[in-house]
Amino acid sequence: MAKYEKKPEPGDLIEIFRGLYQHWAIYVGEGYVIHLAPPSEHAHAGANSMMSVLHERARVKKEELYEVVGNNDYCINNLLDNKYKPRPVWMILRDAHSYLGKELPYSVFTSNCEHFVTELRYGKPESRQVRGAVETVAAAAGAGIGLGIIAYAISTFFGSKDKEKETQ
Repeated sequence: MAKYEKKPEPGDLIEIFRGLYQHWAIYVGEGYVIHLAPPSEHAHAGANSMMSVLHERARVKKEELYEVVGNNDYCINNLLDNKYKPRPVWMILRDAHSYLGKELPYSVFTSNCEHFVTELRYGKPESRQVRGAVETVAAAAGAGIGLGIIAYAISTFFGSKDKEKETQ
């Protein structure tokens, strides 16, 4: 079931919720979106869509919004409008259409579907999903290092107490 807060306008970013991740497309009008799709990315792929991480290439497709969304939820999410000025709609549409049918390099970390649409809209390829995942991993690593330091400090402290007892 889709979230319909308003009708998308050409140039809007469409965020599609696939469970563990989001797929991104750009609305180009008349019910169509353009998106970067690895071979495993389609509306009814389910867990197989997570296999996108294994692909090094993806194809740019123009499909009907409802086909790309399938049974998933979606919303209009022009996520970087407060950070960057969107490019003129005619430029977004021209550039999006110029990629149609092309196979492009694909990397979950540096050139995924979110990078593709944010570059079209803002001229800057960014992925909030990747940034969030990197921040989570960094925080977990930091917590692990912090716990390691605390454990070392505790063992050193108690170890020195034991050595004091041995020397007495």
